[in-house]
Amino acid sequence: MFIIRNDGIFWDSRLEPPEGSARVLVLSAIDSAKTSIRMMAYSFTAPDIMKALVAAKKRGVDVKIVIDERGNTGRASIAAMNYIANSGIPLRTDSDFPIQHDKVIIVDNVTVETGSFNFTKAAETKNSENAVVIWNMPKLAESFLEHWQDRWNRGRDYRSSY
Repeated sequence: MFIIRNDGIFWDSRLEPPEGSARVLVLSAIDSAKTSIRMMAYSFTAPDIMKALVAAKKRGVDVKIVIDERGNTGRASIAAMNYIANSGIPLRTDSDFPIQHDKVIIVDNVTVETGSFNFTKAAETKNSENAVVIWNMPKLAESFLEHWQDRWNRGRDYRSSY
C-alpha cells in the first residue's frame, strides 16, 4: 500500500493478491460517494462491488455505468448486469471498440479510481492487480469524465433479461 500526499491531494494505491487490499480501496472509493459515481468497466461480476453500487444508489448517489459489451456475456456478468439494472441504476454496454478496456470509477466529479483491477471475483481473489485512487483532484476527474461521457454516448441501454 502506498499513500502519498502532494499539495493536499491524496493518492492511495493497493495491490491484489496476496494483500487483498485493492478490493478494499475500490469499495472505499464507492462508499465515499456523496453525489455521483460514473463507472467504466471491462469485466463486471464482483458481487460485493455490485452491492456497494446499489447501496450508493439507495443513499441518493447518482450512479451510471458503462461496460464492454463483448466482455460481459457470461452467466456471472449477466447476473450482475441484471442486478444493477433491476436496482434502477442506468447501465449501458459499449461495442464500438474491439474491447472497451477501461477500469475507472469517478466519484463526486473530483476523485478517480483506476488501475488494472477488473470488477470481478477473480481480480479480488486470484489475479495480480493494482488500483489507485486519486482523491480530490477535480481537473483529473474532469478529463476522466469527458472520456466516460464519450463511452456513455456510444453505449446502448441495457435492459434486464429477468
